Amino acid sequence: QVQLVESGGGLVQAGGSLRLSCAASGRIFTMDAMGWYRQAPGKPRDLVAIITRGGNPIYADSVKGRFTISRDIAKKSVYLQMNSLKPEDTGDYYCGMAPWGPEYWGQGTQVTVSP
Repeated sequence: QVQLVESGGGLVQAGGSLRLSCAASGRIFTMDAMGWYRQAPGKPRDLVAIITRGGNPIYADSVKGRFTISRDIAKKSVYLQMNSLKPEDTGDYYCGMAPWGPEYWGQGTQVTVSP
């Protein structure tokens, strides 16, 4: 089994910053792609950022230049530094990893950005 645990969400004013963390544990033999998805109320879960197995970041257009994804292979962790937050960044942020099956997701952490 694999466990992913997110932390770092909270309430912040527009223009502020938050840093999300996700630690993976369990039957993980190699550090595969990991990333963050966001689900706003009443909307589907959408990609925010992924870091590939090779360490290359991929971002949604809406967060480019504001968010930075990084990882610590030794700690089996991935991070999301979110700057210049906007109210539309509000949602539940989920950490996931390849192969993205049901057991490869965390429980989510809530981010609320007030105007």
